[in-house]
Amino acid sequence: MTKKCAEIIRKLKSLHNRKNAEGMRRFGIKSKNMLGISMPVLRRMAAETGKNHGVALELWDSGIHEAMILASLIADPELMSGDVIEKWIGEIDSWGICDQACLNLFWKIPSAHDMAMEWAGREEEYVRRAGFALMAVLAVHDRDSSDSRFSKFFPLIFNASSDERNFVKKAVNWALRQIGKRNQRLNREAINLAEKISRIDSRSARWIAADALRELKSKTFG
Repeated sequence: MTKKCAEIIRKLKSLHNRKNAEGMRRFGIKSKNMLGISMPVLRRMAAETGKNHGVALELWDSGIHEAMILASLIADPELMSGDVIEKWIGEIDSWGICDQACLNLFWKIPSAHDMAMEWAGREEEYVRRAGFALMAVLAVHDRDSSDSRFSKFFPLIFNASSDERNFVKKAVNWALRQIGKRNQRLNREAINLAEKISRIDSRSARWIAADALRELKSKTFG
């Protein structure tokens, strides 16, 4: 381990907050090594550290929840090889790391759209969640892609809407809502899809559809 990484990990451990960690567990974040450090603190540490891909790889390998999130903040998306991406996605053990990795890093990788589609078709809970979380993040931040690139996600959303796992269904819902808020055309497509999903004989599908329709039908475009 490099000196820089060791210094960061020592600082993280010095910020351990048991009460915060217990609160995170109540929200379903159950990583094995969790210190209870808030995102604003982690973002300040990332700003102080700057982009450092080598340290990011070391921080991830520490297995500490907050270090893995920090890794996603300081990693260079251009240097994320296919092998490293597959390693990281396979080692995620909470929705917290999953969503932060998508928000901070994965959507910036050039192959992000392909990654989202591939992960959404896999069975591992956090891998599948990452697929749909990545779709949602791309819908917000990728302003240059065409509507057709996002329409390609709809069959995957439909197929996964009957997945009863809580962390998956919430990500499916998130993806559907965010894509449907990009513009009027995608809004219509998302509403049509949600209505189709509502007819699936699945508690998860009915929840996804009802929750999405409330938001999508209230969305107006100037």
